[in-house]
Amino acid sequence: MMDWTDRHCRAFHRTLSARALLYTEMVTTGAVLHGPRERLIGFDAAEHPVAIQLGGSDPGDLAAAARIAEGFGYREVNLNVGCPSDRVQDGRFGACLMREPALVGECVAAIKAAVSVPVTVKCRIGVDDQDPEAALDALTASVRAAGVDALVVHARKAWLKGLSPKENRDIPPLDYGRVHRLKAANPDLPVALNGGLQDLATAKVELAPRDGIALDGVMLGRAAYAEPALLLGVDPVLFGEPAPVADPFAAIEAYEPYIAARLQEGLRLHAMTRHMLGLFNGRPGARPYRRHLSVAGTRPDAGLHTLREAVALVSREPASAAA
Repeated sequence: MMDWTDRHCRAFHRTLSARALLYTEMVTTGAVLHGPRERLIGFDAAEHPVAIQLGGSDPGDLAAAARIAEGFGYREVNLNVGCPSDRVQDGRFGACLMREPALVGECVAAIKAAVSVPVTVKCRIGVDDQDPEAALDALTASVRAAGVDALVVHARKAWLKGLSPKENRDIPPLDYGRVHRLKAANPDLPVALNGGLQDLATAKVELAPRDGIALDGVMLGRAAYAEPALLLGVDPVLFGEPAPVADPFAAIEAYEPYIAARLQEGLRLHAMTRHMLGLFNGRPGARPYRRHLSVAGTRPDAGLHTLREAVALVSREPASAAA
């Protein structure tokens, strides 16, 4: 998610789940090829496994950017064919590429030829007046022929005319059935579901087999960002393994060395703690915690002591609807 899932966010989320595959913000090929690479795509090895999401439509540029990303150590290259923003459309990438399945196939083929890590595509079920059955089938056929390793499908259309990116995340109706039908028609292609998943119980329902065929994964975005503690359930609920820490308080303790290192490098505390504001949602003291980080945590002298002051405002009683 652009402007949200930066390296500090991912390092924090990794304290909550050892198994979840984490994704970068979408990074354009131009930024990778010509921008400050270490700042844009550098990451801490503790974040692994991490996939990079690229935005672009020129096969050669995508191949070059993917090769650079693989050199940085990313475990997967994901091509964004789902972002509906005007800025992205003007650059001829994102969801507007749903109208050009042949070009998307060329892009996937070029990336596959350039790297040895898996190459995946994130897409919508269609855009504007497209028939979701025909549009998604056409895109799938094209990228399958190019050797794509998996599809992540946001189970909504993108309406490129008349809706903002924010509205495009909520207004077009969800159609999980369309993604299940895609998987049924392509049982040997890994397919993951994205869009509107608010909790792990819903994710488990959607991952359950239908007529003997099951989706291969789910992608959580806004829900995991707004309620990071949700990620504490990923390993036990979806993988049958213990969570890496016992509770949100332990997650902060595990994250503190990372914060300390970044503060030593000259970063502001808020660069890290802005991703933690929803961690204690539902607990008494959650609001004072958020307020302290949002005010004191943005001051130039804010440090680990500021974070600890905020955490001290939170009750260690089990979460409820009280806060």
